[in-house]
Formats: sequence, C-alpha cells, structure tokens
Amino acid sequence: MSQQRKTFDPSFKLQVVQLIKDQGLSVAQVCRDMNLGETAVRRWLAQFAAEQSGQSGIGKPLTAEQQRIRQLEGEVRQLRQDNDLLKKASAFFARDLR
Repeated sequence: MSQQRKTFDPSFKLQVVQLIKDQGLSVAQVCRDMNLGETAVRRWLAQFAAEQSGQSGIGKPLTAEQQRIRQLEGEVRQLRQDNDLLKKASAFFARDLR
C-alpha cells in the first residue's frame, strides 16, 4: 500500500521556511510539530536560499518575486519562438514574390 504524496502551496512552504529562519527553530522540531518530512523542508530551505541569492533554484519558486520572474521568462521564451516563426514565414513569402 503506497501513500499519496502531499503537495503544499508555495505560501505554506515560505511560512515554514520563515519559521525556521526568523524564529531560529530547528528543522527537526518544525517537522515534528507540523508533521512534515525533513527532506522536503530542507529542500524548501535550499530553494529559499537560492532565491535570496538571485538564482532561480530548483522546483517551484517560493517568493512572489521569483514566481513573477519565472512567468516573465516563460513569456519571453514564447515571444522569441513566435518571432522566429514570423521571420521564417516572411522569408518564405518574400522568396515567392521574386
């Protein structure tokens, strides 16, 4: 019998990280009190540290700023793809006009 994997909202993850960072609580204590896995909480701490240093980190972003950055990066990627397609299409049609 396998257990269902728990999913947590980024705001909840951020609250847990802030408990550990701001109040100086240990990871083990917070995990026991909130019935969380230590591996997941340590991963959230690593994600938060990466975001604070300006990196994107691994996994879903925790802070609102990083969430917005990821969204904007996705939009830029899509716009570049669209622009490349338009360049190819205009080259194709320009060739037919000659």
